[in-house]
Amino acid sequence: MTLDDLKARHSTLLAARYSGTRSVSYDGKTVTYGTDAEMAAAIADIERRIASIERGSRRIFRPHAVKDL
Repeated sequence: MTLDDLKARHSTLLAARYSGTRSVSYDGKTVTYGTDAEMAAAIADIERRIASIERGSRRIFRPHAVKDL
């Protein structure tokens, strides 16, 4: 899933939550959340995924020396 897809789903979920509806449709699929807590968990999951993609994978290189050659 691309960053643009995640942001679109995030804005759709937020709009649905603020309007008081529990059903969200995207990509021809409809998802109905049972409670507001389930919808909040889905929003939090998407926010974590967006943050992970935007942060990127950072590798830390640490020098390592070996005395025995």
